[in-house]
Parts: sequence; C-alpha cells; structure tokens
Amino acid sequence: MLKHSLLCLGLMALPGSASAEPNPPAKPAPQQSRPAVSPGTLEAAISAPKVQIALLLDTSSSMDGLIEQTKRQLWTVVNAFQKAQRDGQQARLEIALYEYGNDTLSAESGYIRQVVPLTSDLDRVSEHLFALKTNGGSEFCGQAIQKATQQLEWSKSKKDLKLIYIAGNEPFSQGPVAFRTAISSAKEHGIMVNTIHCGPSEVGTNSGWAEAARFAGGQPFNIDQNQAVAMVAAPQDEEIAKLGVELNKTYLSYGRSGAEAKKRQAAQDSNASGNAVSATTRAMSKASRLYDNSSWDLVDGTKQGKVKLEALKEEELPEELRGKNAEERKAVLDAKEKERTELQARIQKLSQERQQYLAGKQKELASEGKNTLDKAILDSVQTQAKAQSFTLE
Repeated sequence: MLKHSLLCLGLMALPGSASAEPNPPAKPAPQQSRPAVSPGTLEAAISAPKVQIALLLDTSSSMDGLIEQTKRQLWTVVNAFQKAQRDGQQARLEIALYEYGNDTLSAESGYIRQVVPLTSDLDRVSEHLFALKTNGGSEFCGQAIQKATQQLEWSKSKKDLKLIYIAGNEPFSQGPVAFRTAISSAKEHGIMVNTIHCGPSEVGTNSGWAEAARFAGGQPFNIDQNQAVAMVAAPQDEEIAKLGVELNKTYLSYGRSGAEAKKRQAAQDSNASGNAVSATTRAMSKASRLYDNSSWDLVDGTKQGKVKLEALKEEELPEELRGKNAEERKAVLDAKEKERTELQARIQKLSQERQQYLAGKQKELASEGKNTLDKAILDSVQTQAKAQSFTLE
C-alpha cells in the first residue's frame, strides 16, 4: 500500500537517446542481429498505461542535500508504483532526470542538462543520479520546464499520468523563459507541474514557487534539503538486502551492451549499500515487476518476447551459455528463471512482514522526514494519480 511506502522514507529500454547538453551526441551503437519484438509484446507495450515522472533538480552549490535525499529516496518512490494500474491494467513507470543551475553546463543551454530521458531502466537512472555534482550557477526554472516539456517523449494519451517535479531554492522567475509560458505549454501536453522549494515556506511563497504550482494546477511543497533522510530499520532489512544481491546471479546478459548493464546493476547495489534501508528498498524494487531488464537480460528478454535465444550468435551469448547446444542453453535459462522467481517470492514475503512491522511504528515515523523529497512526491502523486483514474494500492 502507498501509505506503507511512505513509512519506508528511504527515496526504465530507453525510449530516446540521452543527448546530454552540452556534450556532442554519442555515435549510434552497431546494429545487432536481434529478432523483432513479437506482436503480442508490442501491443502490450503500446496499450499499457504509463506513469511518467521528470525530476528537475537544482545542482547549484547549495543543493548537495537535495541530491543526497534523492539518492536515498529513489527506490522508495519507485516502490510506491509497484501496484499502479488503470482499468485493471498494470502501469509502466518511466523516470527522467534533468539538472539545472550548474556552472559546469553551458550558458547557451541555460545551464540545463537532460541527464536521462524518460526510461524504465531504473539502474541507469540510479547510476546517473549518483554521478551528479553540484556547482554554483544560475537557476532558470521556466527554461528547465520548457526543455523537459519539449525534449522528452511524453505519452500522447490524455489518460496517462505525466508529472514534472522541479526542486530548487532560487526565485522561480529567473531566466529568459517566463514560467507561465513554460507551464502553459506543459499543460497543453497534459503534464502536471509540481514545485518543491528547498527552504522555508514563506520564502517559497515570496519567490514564486507556490504561485507557479497554483498556475500549473499542481501542488507546491517546501522541504529542508539538508534534513537527514529518516531511516527506520526493520528486522527483515538485512536478509532482504542480501537476497537482492543474490538476484544478480540469475541475470544472463546478452548482446554487446549486456556485460556493461550487468556491471551497472552491481554498481547500483553498491551505491545503495551506503544505507541499510536504501539497500532494502532497492532489493524490494528488484523483486518487483517494475525492474525490467529485458533489453540486456535473457530471462526477462525471452519471457517478454524481445529476444529469441536460438537467434543469438555465439559471441552475443553470456559465458554460461557458450559452447552448449540448444537444449543445454535452454536448461540453464530455465534454471535461472526458477531461481529468480523463488528469490523474488522470498523478498516479497519479507517485504510484507517488514511493512507490518513499520506500520506498528507509524507514530515514530510520522514525526521523521516530513520535509523531504520523497514525502513531497508521494503526497502529491496520490491525489494526481486518482484524478487520472490510476490506483496505486
């Protein structure tokens, strides 16, 4: 349930290229001999309702606390959408990441960079989030919203949930693009803009953050970006985190990018391990349907019809499958899938026990972390999801 996700207090295949400004676009990857997506899989991907969230983070010098909160709370926010659905159909979650107000970015870009486009590749989002660095700069909120509106591949469906969360602390009216102009464009695309002012509420009110959210029809929030993330441990945390690491052994990478993606997976486990609750909430995400690695993992890829084992060349296979015949390869793949299913089931059972334990500590948790980024996102998304006929529980 969403309220249990709030108690954790711990905070996607790419649809487009991450053409980060001001760096030149990367060279296209060599084509691989992969079969087309099966018609059934393609239809399901097209028809699935979407929850799309763009996080626009101020990475100027004073925002180290904001970045730290986001790192620690990413998986808590992801877990809130495990049961998201509309009209009985499970929703696909996509997250995009922008940074703005950083002097290392070019003036021509408005000191704004698309870090990750809308994607369901959660490990990629985490990787780039942990790589963010702060540096003094000019914070142009209107221009950041405009870029996110124009650059991202937002769903064309009026029924889908499309949200922008912009967080920072400087006056909202700065920059060459008026925030009303940018927000009007976002509204035309069916995108709801919410503002998260890092500082006292009276400052946020006086500097345009509340006004911008009201104009957007979204919600204004004020957080203390330097407040330590509330992390209440549960007896199940250690085992859940260990099982999350064990899950990695069930992944069989394929193709040229597979080995790199598998290393990224382990690296994000390491990033989350800096805090016991973050490691736990990441493991919970890895045991959920939202953790989709079909673009590089044979278990997910074959299950979803995105790749056929027999169509891959020897050099595209993982070491575990090379030199084996078709029957032996399938046996290895089946064993990995069985092991993963069992591990995920164990994590999910422990997660339910953990939620029950945390529910008993509700009063203690309610007084902690009330002014942090994940609380702002989860508080608003509950109302805004309902308005679009989504259920999160």
